[in-house]
Amino acid sequence: MVELPSGEVRPLYLTKDSPFTPVASFWIDTLPVTNKEFADFVQQHSAWRAEQIPALFAEAQYLSHWPAGGPTPQQAAQPVTYVSWFAADAYCRAQEKRLPSVSEWEYVAQASEHSANGLNDPEFTQRILAWYARPATAELAKVGQGIANFWQVHDMHGLVWEWTQNFNSALVTGESRGDSALDQGLFCGSAASGSADPSDYAAFMRYGFRSSLKAPYTLRNLGFRCAYSPEEILK
Repeated sequence: MVELPSGEVRPLYLTKDSPFTPVASFWIDTLPVTNKEFADFVQQHSAWRAEQIPALFAEAQYLSHWPAGGPTPQQAAQPVTYVSWFAADAYCRAQEKRLPSVSEWEYVAQASEHSANGLNDPEFTQRILAWYARPATAELAKVGQGIANFWQVHDMHGLVWEWTQNFNSALVTGESRGDSALDQGLFCGSAASGSADPSDYAAFMRYGFRSSLKAPYTLRNLGFRCAYSPEEILK
């Protein structure tokens, strides 16, 4: 894990004049959780095995990419996918951690290789958008193969989408009158793609994906990593 200092993150797809959201100092995994790590977890916590998990907590394809004996050696260092929010949350809690909040995830993800905030770097934003535009591949790369960002965190973009603690809540101002500044044009795909600020469209894509999720969903391109705040007492 790596510790990030307190800071702030711009609310998703609001105007540049919108108030920034403060983010307290926290720790986050430098890599997504791998198949091997998750397999060790389900071996120790049998309730989260594919054959035992209740349908309420995961769709039928939960861990369906694993053979009967668990992940193959080739899959071991790949990010775990086909895992629900409930299972990801249970894994993090078993490590005495938690899933990162949307604001924490966005705070880490806005860093390019050279800056804590790379949203004004057109090359950085275009790389993100290029990944969003690529079809999902059947075979995922191993974690940690790309260049680390400014915080030395890998794979925030370009490998898999990731669960967050409050995935179904918008990172907006939290106050309805303030949210009147929302750029409604970004709800139209053609308008969003033509946005003067490509980072707006990248944020729109993440918000759109998260808002489509439900906690039991298990997708082939959706994984997770854990976070931790020292002052928290996890129950």
